[in-house]
Amino acid sequence: MSDRLSVPQEHVDWRTKGLWWPGEPVTLAEFAARGDHLFDGPFTWPLMVLGASALDRNIAALSEFTRGHGLLFAPHGKTAMSPVLTQRQLDAGAWGITAATGNQVLDFRRFGVDRVLLANELLDPKVLRWAAAEQDADPDFVFLFYVDSPEGVALASQAVARDGGRPLRVLVERGVPGGRTGCRTREAVLGVAREVVRAPGLELAGVAGYEGPLRDAAGVRGFVRDLLGDAAALADAHGLERPVLSVGGSAWFDVVAEEVGGRADVTPILRSGAYVAHDDGLYRRTTPYNRLPEGGDALSGALELWAQVTSTPEPGRAIAGMGRREANSDQGFPVARVLRRSDGGLVRAEGVAVTDLNDHHAYLDVPEELGVRPGDLVSFGISHPCTAFDRWRVIPVVDDGYRVVDAIATYF
Repeated sequence: MSDRLSVPQEHVDWRTKGLWWPGEPVTLAEFAARGDHLFDGPFTWPLMVLGASALDRNIAALSEFTRGHGLLFAPHGKTAMSPVLTQRQLDAGAWGITAATGNQVLDFRRFGVDRVLLANELLDPKVLRWAAAEQDADPDFVFLFYVDSPEGVALASQAVARDGGRPLRVLVERGVPGGRTGCRTREAVLGVAREVVRAPGLELAGVAGYEGPLRDAAGVRGFVRDLLGDAAALADAHGLERPVLSVGGSAWFDVVAEEVGGRADVTPILRSGAYVAHDDGLYRRTTPYNRLPEGGDALSGALELWAQVTSTPEPGRAIAGMGRREANSDQGFPVARVLRRSDGGLVRAEGVAVTDLNDHHAYLDVPEELGVRPGDLVSFGISHPCTAFDRWRVIPVVDDGYRVVDAIATYF
């Protein structure tokens, strides 16, 4: 753990989900140093773990990709909200960290992050005043946030206008028709930019957008080219030198890199975040590495949820002891990986499928020939890591032999 991290010392104790710990609390570092094995250590089911080798591989992959394509990288920290993973991304070369809310900006500052991009409109005066004061107190703090309306510009300016101090830097957001936030036309982008330039306490930094709602490469390419046109128009109208152009989810960063990587007329910042844990569902299907020469296995699902079979009430049906409180399903149900028999034998969970979740029960379709029995354990991958981490306050990190080598805390 880096000295830059300034969050409180976290502990495991009787409140830690997935850990059977009736004794005195110990710090995460003390817990990790024990080197417990997943299947004979102080664990109970269900339990979420992170695979150390997959985590290493994923962080290295995007670091190499962004560096090789001339992109600054501000990975979206909302995926894990973990100071340890945040620091590892920064140590691997990330320029900064992206946040989604004002609270997350505060979190990342407490984690020790010097550059934060808030990929959202910021309209709360108390957060805006805090950001301005934070800038005044720390000359190394770099902060960017979005505006997409004259009202947003006015609210921000009223909140931070003061004598002296650095202005808050803003990005005019472009959106897509039928999507969420963001100006829909260049005329609107330029209109909001004019308001920013006139507003006390604010400074125009560039443009940003999110291509996630788009479903094909042609649409994404057109959207990024619209942003490039916006950036050029802002540079011409307001004398911006290399305006910031920020874009990026985790499904189209190859197209983004082709369009803006290494350009001298903009400062391109990629914001992909789900890659850090990847998954066995949504992003396994949509990762750009399925199209890139490195191949679809360049990233690996690092999150693994172990649950115990508690009942086999009828042929072809098993019930596992996990549910919505432990497993996300917003982008698909968990994906069965491995079956561990009561005697410790491992077999592929071929044909096992989650069909429904209650609060603490998972309904499994199971092939009768697999012989699933109560007491067996099933390993599940997840779909969409951004809604998986927030169900677990502490997540053990395990090596390829399922021995604990670290533990991370999350801050949601």
